[in-house]
Amino acid sequence: MESVETRGGDTIVKSLPASAACWIVILTASALPSAATAQSVRSLVNGGNDFYKEEKYPDAEVNYRKALAKEKDLVQGHFNLGDALGKEGKFGEAVTEYQNALTKAERNDTKAFAHYNIGNAMLKQQRYPEAVQSYVNALKLNPRDEDAKYNLSYALEKMRQPPQQQKKNDKNDKNKQKQDQQKQNQQKQDQKNQQDKQQPPPQQQQKQMSKADAQRILDVLKNNEKEVQKKLHTRPAARARTDKDW
Repeated sequence: MESVETRGGDTIVKSLPASAACWIVILTASALPSAATAQSVRSLVNGGNDFYKEEKYPDAEVNYRKALAKEKDLVQGHFNLGDALGKEGKFGEAVTEYQNALTKAERNDTKAFAHYNIGNAMLKQQRYPEAVQSYVNALKLNPRDEDAKYNLSYALEKMRQPPQQQKKNDKNDKNKQKQDQQKQNQQKQDQKNQQDKQQPPPQQQQKQMSKADAQRILDVLKNNEKEVQKKLHTRPAARARTDKDW
């Protein structure tokens, strides 16, 4: 269900829900400020990460905000706060935190993750042109990001639909998300029951993209960026309505 990677000295916990991949950083001493406050900031962020993994998002938010009060330029703090806010449904605030992380980040992979998460937040608000632009920005920095390609294709398809069809499909998507959440909750309960019986949990199937879908998305990225830019300037964003967490 989870795999652990190491990038630049940071341990990153990676999971793959639906069409969005999520990262949340587990900080090492070298990734945080060195002074007397370092241990306090590190403890706050690590505590926030623990709450996040336990799906206690308001508690995670509190910890990240406390860490940022001590170290306002902490990229990990802004990024992980954006993750927690997104899980709470505060998508506008989440975008602000990802943008804060963007302005302070130096590494391209961090910037790509931030653009991706901004795109996911825009999708949740039905702001499809902004979502498209964010995924394009992410792919410019990381052209191999399959999740960004998948979500870009999805956002472009939404933009092509008439408003009434968008509304209908968004309602269907919302119902499907609710069903998927119920299914995930049931899977977690089943896994817990199996663990109690000392049986290994079933392996979850990861989303596989067909070759045709992958090629279609690559063609969109290769040939349609001018069209995307034209739509961004001529079509208004949908009013109000998945997460790479770094």
